[in-house]
Amino acid sequence: MGKLEVINHPLIQHKLSILRRTDTSTKAFRELVDEIAMLMGYEVLRDLPLEDVEIETPITKTVQKQLAGKKLAIVPILRAGIGMVDGLLSLVPAAKVGHIGMYRDEETLQPVEYLVKLPEDIDQRQIFVVDPMLATGGSAILAVDSLKKRGASNIKFVCLVAAPEGVKALQAAHPDVEIFTAALDEHLNEHGYIVPGLGDAGDRLFGTK
Repeated sequence: MGKLEVINHPLIQHKLSILRRTDTSTKAFRELVDEIAMLMGYEVLRDLPLEDVEIETPITKTVQKQLAGKKLAIVPILRAGIGMVDGLLSLVPAAKVGHIGMYRDEETLQPVEYLVKLPEDIDQRQIFVVDPMLATGGSAILAVDSLKKRGASNIKFVCLVAAPEGVKALQAAHPDVEIFTAALDEHLNEHGYIVPGLGDAGDRLFGTK
């Protein structure tokens, strides 16, 4: 079963509580998503490979560590995933950014892919799929399917809030994908919304409600 990590640092929990509130403005919501994604980045990026490099300090020559230049890609699920990109990019500015666009079919309630735009060498990159919500797991599963079809194999999924149902579904479909979340919430309601959740992340990020 895929690994699940809940990153419950006090700063993340505090910011997430403000994010959940109905009266948080679009501007504040956007800033908080960015900040939480960056704070989560410390844990999400914990196993980046290092290599030895010889440098010179004012005192002496010494061998120290630097990032081994592993190729990274951040792939937001549109629309809401866009809100998490800059926070991670601020930590790894050389990462490439791909995009996977989906909408929910109102009849079947299943996600439908409408856009896939990825770096050419996606099969050689460590990929972080980002979306604020892991609700039913449908769009996360479809996004990972889409990446694997194109040869990607090293994939992590990063969200702010997850429902147990979505975690189970993603783990069952893709047991090799590690899931990072800032909170594991209670359940999904009959409309497929996470409870207590934070509402529609896309609408709240872009002020479209």
